[in-house]
Amino acid sequence: MKSSEIRKNIEELRKEIPSGVELVAVSKFHPEEAILAAYEEGQRRFGESRVQELSKKVATLPKDIEWHFIGHLQTNKVKMLTACRPALIESVDSEHLLDAIDKESEKAGIVSQVLMQLHVAQEETKFGFTPEELIEYFREKRYEKLKATHICGVMGMASNTEDRARVCEDFRRIAATFRQIREENPDLRGFDEISMGMSGDWPAAVEEGATLIRIGTRIFGEREYK
Repeated sequence: MKSSEIRKNIEELRKEIPSGVELVAVSKFHPEEAILAAYEEGQRRFGESRVQELSKKVATLPKDIEWHFIGHLQTNKVKMLTACRPALIESVDSEHLLDAIDKESEKAGIVSQVLMQLHVAQEETKFGFTPEELIEYFREKRYEKLKATHICGVMGMASNTEDRARVCEDFRRIAATFRQIREENPDLRGFDEISMGMSGDWPAAVEEGATLIRIGTRIFGEREYK
């Protein structure tokens, strides 16, 4: 896609997205030129899903970009990811992974900001905590053992279906889980983010309370897989 088209897409999206909702431009599998086109239009938050690809882009693209890691993260890639200093790791899908991030962040002398990934979709292939598991994690205050990680909220995806009612219900469940955790843990600080909604369903996610939306195709066109 041409740079001028990418800039136009960003401009149009900004007119549609309500205040209080932040846009993460999903740049995974897209070349640096595409990211720079969005950057020139004022976009600063970008989402990547592969650690090696992120590492290369961090090294060559503007330093004020806020990188969000949004893909499934394997524990053997955590050290490389923390070296990239992402602004937010959105896809913490297990307590084991969270502990690994905390350990590597402490070694690196940084505090990693993360979101806990909820699994409410119909697809078994998706990763994450069930709402019940995550509520229990906070109810038991297991987060208090973290030394170098701050949990900023939750992330989730709706089922991949044309059934709008099901999509809305998935988003509603993610938001309801977030609210229950906040209500049961009034001492939590900085637990403010709900990341949900993509190119095809973001308006429904915003209706249900999303604070971050992850949009790729609407901005950059179809991905250029490598």
